[in-house]
Amino acid sequence: MRTLLITGPGGSGRTTVAAATALAAARAGGRVLLLGTDRTDTLGAVLGTPVGTAPGEVAEGLTARRVDAGEDFRADLAALQDRAASALDLLGASRLDPEGFGPLPGAEELSVLRALRDAALSPAYDLLVVDLPPAERALALFALPEDLRRALRGLLPPERQAARALRPVLGRLAGVPMPAEWLYGTAARWDTELAAVEAVLADRHTTVRLVAEPGPAGAAAVRTAGLGLALRGLRTDVLVAGRVLPEGVEDSWLAGPVAQQRKTLDEWRQTYDVRPVAHLGRDPRGPDDLTALTVPGVPAAPDASASGGRAGPAPAEWPVTDRLADDGVLVWHIPLPGARREELDLIRHGDEIAVTAGPFRRTVPLPSALRRCTVDGAALREDELRIRFRPDPRLWPRTP
Repeated sequence: MRTLLITGPGGSGRTTVAAATALAAARAGGRVLLLGTDRTDTLGAVLGTPVGTAPGEVAEGLTARRVDAGEDFRADLAALQDRAASALDLLGASRLDPEGFGPLPGAEELSVLRALRDAALSPAYDLLVVDLPPAERALALFALPEDLRRALRGLLPPERQAARALRPVLGRLAGVPMPAEWLYGTAARWDTELAAVEAVLADRHTTVRLVAEPGPAGAAAVRTAGLGLALRGLRTDVLVAGRVLPEGVEDSWLAGPVAQQRKTLDEWRQTYDVRPVAHLGRDPRGPDDLTALTVPGVPAAPDASASGGRAGPAPAEWPVTDRLADDGVLVWHIPLPGARREELDLIRHGDEIAVTAGPFRRTVPLPSALRRCTVDGAALREDELRIRFRPDPRLWPRTP
């Protein structure tokens, strides 16, 4: 199944494009699920029919639903109290009534990730189209699974979990309480669920589609969003330029906006596959307006058997080139389109390296060969961060 994640600057029309894309794919014969992540029914307003939290058919071949963070949070709270029942009884703590609580901060993001995972793994559909939050929030959402897994591993390392059978004995010897079984079980379950979300994002059939209105503000937002996506290794298939004004208009007051749009579109085409969508002159509402938008289609997923088991484009990679013979270094190439030198920073922590690019930061493990090297410098060239590593004589195998 293909997964298409649609985001862009706030107010750029991403919900409209998501609905139009899903509707077009369904009319082409696909089984499509359209997933909305807004708290309010913005999808329903665009489609012309209400979209609820339960899956419902809104057109032939098109099913839509919205994420319900409140319901998910209450279910999680009830399940957590069930797993921690013995600890709560020991402390004499009374149970909380889940119906009396709304979702806490962060619950909405976790609900979206869970819905994304479940929908992407469903065999009932050929295509999943996700109307994500604005780009800034969507990029934070993409970072959440990896960052949470790193935090869980730091708080409850696997080697510490391996000694579960010894915890009662260790507790008596040390005289301090040891973490309860339910805590390790919960951490393991979260790790598994987060790993499944990471797998969906990294899958070769998952792509991101950016939506923006061409102009100065849209250009700045696309540069930032593209930088964040590249740092996460996520692939962008096309950039939908929405609300594009017609060329050759006679009204003098439109000449300036049209010229700005033309300039922005030319700049975007140097980096992206840009697909302009004309301005309808009104806010699109209902299937007829969505069809009139002529949004770009979604290519069918290639057959893996016809390509030696490799279906679709390869995931974004950060390759390492061997320049030991010429310069005595290995070079790690990290594509960062739109990055600026003054916005970049690198910090090495043991076998990991933290890369900061603009407002984004990601900590990634070093490839095995680079763990036996020291950082020898870095440079930004041709929209690519190139980090040089020199072999550490204490760790690198000596040549005879």
